[in-house]
Amino acid sequence: MLVRLIYCSRAQEPISEALVDEILGVARRNNPAQGITGLLCYSQDIFMQVLEGSRAHVNRLYLKLAHDARHHSLTLLSFQEIEQRKFANWSMAEVALDKLNASLILRHSPLPMLEPFTMPGAGAERLLEDLAESGSIQ
Repeated sequence: MLVRLIYCSRAQEPISEALVDEILGVARRNNPAQGITGLLCYSQDIFMQVLEGSRAHVNRLYLKLAHDARHHSLTLLSFQEIEQRKFANWSMAEVALDKLNASLILRHSPLPMLEPFTMPGAGAERLLEDLAESGSIQ
């Protein structure tokens, strides 16, 4: 059984390129063996991430993330069983939202900035899908 989990959190410190590289390096090294795919978005001090894979592996990773001292205010936005992945092409893709045209974010948010804590889960999922389709992913 496949699941999709979307969460957001706040970084303990301002998000730096070194921090993102560290997070992505671990994810890209470990996720393929677990069958986990996804996308990490970030802006200023906010992370939003989608994880797809088996229920057991995604839950295990989410519990590990909940204990990661690099962030706080971990908030589950969506968790659902899925028939197929939407982010299957990436062991962990990346989108730096500060470098995007604000109009993409404005499609799903009242402000031209990432604020997933106030978004419904379906809105967060649509934003992530739009990012994947827009070619904004690195």
